[in-house]
Amino acid sequence: MDTLTGLLDGPKARGAFVLRSILSPPWSLRIEDGAPLSVVAPIRGDAWILPEGGAPVLLRPGDVAIVRGPEPYTVADRPDTPVQVVIGPGQVCSRDGADVSASMALGVRTWGEVRPGDDNSSVLLSGTYQAEHEIGRRLLDHLPTLLVRPAGENAATTEDTLVRLLAAETTRDEPGQELVLDRLLDLLVVGVLRSWLATPDSGAPAWYQAQHDQVVGPVLRLMHDDPARPWTVAALAAEVGVSRAGLARRFTALVGEPPMAYLATWRLALAADLLRDPGHTVASVARRVGYSNAFALSAAFKRVRGVTPQEHRRLAGEAPPAAPPLTMTTVVLAAG
Repeated sequence: MDTLTGLLDGPKARGAFVLRSILSPPWSLRIEDGAPLSVVAPIRGDAWILPEGGAPVLLRPGDVAIVRGPEPYTVADRPDTPVQVVIGPGQVCSRDGADVSASMALGVRTWGEVRPGDDNSSVLLSGTYQAEHEIGRRLLDHLPTLLVRPAGENAATTEDTLVRLLAAETTRDEPGQELVLDRLLDLLVVGVLRSWLATPDSGAPAWYQAQHDQVVGPVLRLMHDDPARPWTVAALAAEVGVSRAGLARRFTALVGEPPMAYLATWRLALAADLLRDPGHTVASVARRVGYSNAFALSAAFKRVRGVTPQEHRRLAGEAPPAAPPLTMTTVVLAAG
């Protein structure tokens, strides 16, 4: 498993929320759902995205934007259009404090208000990851608040194709539709993140750059492939044919922390995600991530994270639930 695959394995969409909103201008949607990651992609017509505390950014058809939460943001026809609808936790839509989720329903996956005779519409797709995962957060924490991948130039890109597929699938109502939307959303996000990571001076994290190193790259893959193995710096060095001291120096210089510190952080991130599943005991999680027993994992978890595995599991269970089996939103906005 390469490093990017390991870190992207956490943030998977589950249960796609699909909503088609039809709105006549002026329109402005305030997104306050607290989601850790959202995706916005105009299909037809322009839209402005206003991150909290940031400058407005114009999105044109074919652009794909990733917004890092949980801070709110606004999507509007113009930067100065007052907010009309607020989308809160659970995808509850309100106007002037009143819930309009049901009253503005227009049919299957359709919501909004349409001015009679106004059929010059533009289409905006937005996808939202409601659940936060420890593994993916190690990557997402490095993202800018707003990341925009411009539309493909000269030839269609994979992301362009995925946006078109996603747009087509949102209008279908067939068995397994939520799963299809989930996976298309995942593929789109991974594609955009790969493009960003491959861009020079993108600010990509050190571990991503280090995975291309002929020594450190294989070591990172060993850690990610088999975190339960009782790794030592000497064992890792032997696997890649370098000295223990040489590996320690090179790894620390490229990744920014010693090999064992990186491995410990990776193991605890894995454990934190596994503990969200009540089907896993602390002991079974400990074995899967490289700790000899539940006590050893509990001690490390408490020391680094300030809570025990049991407390972490309880707090995760008390977190506000995501929207009832829904995560992906499609918005159709009528242009003026």
